[in-house]
Amino acid sequence: MNPIFDRTSIRKYQNKEVETAKIEQLLKAAMAAPSAGNQQPWEFFVVKNKVTLAALADCSPYGGCIKDAAVAIVPAYRKEIMMPDFAVIDLSNATQNILLEVTELGLGAVWIGIAPLAERMEKVRKVLKIPDQLEPFAIIPIGYPVASAPQSDRYDATRVHFELII
Repeated sequence: MNPIFDRTSIRKYQNKEVETAKIEQLLKAAMAAPSAGNQQPWEFFVVKNKVTLAALADCSPYGGCIKDAAVAIVPAYRKEIMMPDFAVIDLSNATQNILLEVTELGLGAVWIGIAPLAERMEKVRKVLKIPDQLEPFAIIPIGYPVASAPQSDRYDATRVHFELII
């Protein structure tokens, strides 16, 4: 469980390619995520082209780091599924799995939120020519980190409420 406590948001990457085997491992981790009714609504766009990465960087005010990543994974979800209201939860699970596996593999990444903001989703759709039956969810720039920092301890006991037994 160390990746949970080691994962941090990494926005600066070395100029070094991420191996195909590692990218495939990240996608396997994503697809191992739980989903409502086992609907697995996900599709993944893998981007390595520097021109496309730069265009994706312009899709969010927080996306500047995308242009320097070795690769970006853009999860998207199918609209025509049995439980569409759960798609963003399913994609959140898949995205978190990618971020944890990134840490396990010695890589760095950050979650750039796209959904549910229609303007950002449309920008990503145009850059990647995502078909209408899919909705872009996030952009995950990935690379070998320039530096790492320890994760801060976020545990806050005041936010935990135990059931009282009388």
